[in-house]
Amino acid sequence: MNPLAKVKNIKLPRALRSRNYRLFFAGQGISLIGSWMTQVATVWLVYNLSDSPWMLGLVGFTSQIPTLILLPFAGVLIDRWNRHRVIIATQILAMVQSLILAFLALTGIINIWQIIILSLCQGAINAFDAPARQAFVPELVEKKEDLAQAIAINASMFNGARLIGPALAGLLIATVGPSYCFLIDGLSYIAVIAGLLAMQIKPRKIAETNTKPLQRLKEGFVYSFGFPPIRAILLLLALVSFAGMSHTVLVPIFATKILHGGPQTLGFLMAASGIGAFAGAIYLTTRKTVVGIGKLIAISPAVMGFGLIGFALSKTLWLSLIMMLFVGIGFILQFAAGNTFLQTIVDDEKRGRVMSIYTMAFFGVTPFGNLVAGGLANYIGAPNTVLIGGIICVLAATVFTKQLPALKHLVTPIYQKMGLIS
Repeated sequence: MNPLAKVKNIKLPRALRSRNYRLFFAGQGISLIGSWMTQVATVWLVYNLSDSPWMLGLVGFTSQIPTLILLPFAGVLIDRWNRHRVIIATQILAMVQSLILAFLALTGIINIWQIIILSLCQGAINAFDAPARQAFVPELVEKKEDLAQAIAINASMFNGARLIGPALAGLLIATVGPSYCFLIDGLSYIAVIAGLLAMQIKPRKIAETNTKPLQRLKEGFVYSFGFPPIRAILLLLALVSFAGMSHTVLVPIFATKILHGGPQTLGFLMAASGIGAFAGAIYLTTRKTVVGIGKLIAISPAVMGFGLIGFALSKTLWLSLIMMLFVGIGFILQFAAGNTFLQTIVDDEKRGRVMSIYTMAFFGVTPFGNLVAGGLANYIGAPNTVLIGGIICVLAATVFTKQLPALKHLVTPIYQKMGLIS
């Protein structure tokens, strides 16, 4: 058979058959690699400038605290605004922020307070960008039944970048320094902005309302926390983000003080987590239905927790890499599976508010975990801090598992109404 004919016969995943989603996928895939490079380069630069676990926690806190404050209001506005235009604006602002960081680093005048200010700016941008992108995905796929796969592909794209970005960052930091990571990140935004501008988006019908913004904000919280299955998923994600994700700001300490490596070791550890997350996301793309996803949400924090416990106790690189693999698998299964469930059942007119609260449970809570972890690591050491976080994740999974039968009973009528089950 002609090789070209074989290529033509290869069927794209259903979600990627939508032109707008293909453009989104291609642009974001390139840009996210740059974002992960900047994240690794930033923690390495901060640790080199300060040699302080506390400062690592502080910078992690300042990069995400604006998200916690602004996210609820951003969700209200995103439900009323053109999400396509919001994302274009946030990507342009993020590009400017990265290029300023690159300029400061390349000229050698960068210091901690500049990083903190730029981190605050990036956190404010993310407050609008993250929920807008989450809520925008349903507008990109032509068929509603492809939505779950689109969300899973989104997660695989994010974690494919999480695999490539840190590895490239470690190589660049070791050879030419962290400043070039910031420069590449700034330039990578050109791809996603070009993709967004090339899209042809049908105007979204926005229902007329006289409800005041604060009332709409209240409606979003009542809707999200008034339904036990949504509330349980939000609380589980918030707890795991607080206790488990704080390990990311402490990884430079493990790379240098415990594993006796350098920036390449840091890149390998972050990439190992990315490989696990990528594998978990690929698995989610193979699921044909959202039915039964609750069991996956229940077990994934335990997988992450045991990975963190093993990572905290490890003294060798190969074992640490394996443990980071499980950390990545556990977190992405919980985050993406919870996202898929919520996107499936929420009303479109409330989607922006619900997804802003979901994003807040991750981005908004993580900075407090970073701050606490940085302070704890000063007193009890980074390994003991990560160990405690892993134990909390396992306990959270146990509690959620006990709640699962009651939650399933409440979700079943919704699935029946949607025709997902008979």
